[in-house]
Amino acid sequence: MMENAAVWGLHMGGHVGDRPIEGNYVAIGWRALGDLRTIPADREAFKTALRLHLPDLKEGAVPVNAGTLYRFVHEMRAGDVVVYPSKHDRMINIGRFTGEASYLADDPDEYPNRRAVEWLGHFPRTEFSQSALNEIGSAVTIFRVRSHAVEFLAKLAAPGDAPDPATTAEATDETADDDTATQAVAQQAEGTTSDFVIRRIMTGMTGHEFEHFVAHVLECMGYTTRVTAKSGDGGVDVIAHMDALGFQPPIVKVQCKRKTEQTPRPEVDQLLGTLGEGEYGLYVNLGSYARGAIELERNRAKLRLIDGEQFVEMLLENYNKLSPRYRSLIPLKQIYVPDLSTG
Repeated sequence: MMENAAVWGLHMGGHVGDRPIEGNYVAIGWRALGDLRTIPADREAFKTALRLHLPDLKEGAVPVNAGTLYRFVHEMRAGDVVVYPSKHDRMINIGRFTGEASYLADDPDEYPNRRAVEWLGHFPRTEFSQSALNEIGSAVTIFRVRSHAVEFLAKLAAPGDAPDPATTAEATDETADDDTATQAVAQQAEGTTSDFVIRRIMTGMTGHEFEHFVAHVLECMGYTTRVTAKSGDGGVDVIAHMDALGFQPPIVKVQCKRKTEQTPRPEVDQLLGTLGEGEYGLYVNLGSYARGAIELERNRAKLRLIDGEQFVEMLLENYNKLSPRYRSLIPLKQIYVPDLSTG
């Protein structure tokens, strides 16, 4: 039962891939601090450790990071719920902590401080309200999910498990320093745009209409395209080429899937099986790809996989070239956001 469970949100970098899901854990970094369990259970002690081991850290960020580290070791409890939005596949993963903090010195992702998790469900972002997605786009690595805890827990579909909303309103997140908060706002704007575009496609297009849309985006990129018949296409939805008649290689065979779930390797294999001499395969979906499919792409020079995030980037780069009917379906305007990634 989860009536009294705290609901936490946690971010990890996209480079971790699906290792946390397969390994049943969540983790944070700060390798320079070593095993966080060795720091006294006091926020001031965590601030002192940060100043000692990370002297270049801005003073305004010290309380924020100290609070993050302290929560991970001392406030999260076995039985609490964690909501982890994974960047690499745009899934919302919900699980339950099963133990105390641990330390893995040789973690390949440089996230050595871990907590074991029993994953209870994995859901596309499109299954949540935009306000709920905005809440888990917090400016800090670890935070309490408050306003939308019931919405996330409702996905687990266990009667009586939804928490009392009052239990999600406890506790205190420090305010992030100015640069961290500014960068978070910029990232949230980008994430909100991606969510909006994918929702519009999912609700405003059929599968066959999505094929025509992909073809149109490719035309905006300079290709000549034709969409195959609705049935009997053998796994090929669009054929694209650079010459007007389509005789000159390379010929690009495109498979389009209007879905936000993960695409398994066998579906990608089907596209590869259609390729002949001088032909390339392009698979486009609005979700992500299983590890086997990604490994296949790495070993096949003639294969390219485009996930939802990448397709949105392609669309944005060519938005001004889209036909009016598509711009009407996906209305956007250009804004500028701070880019602090370059320091």
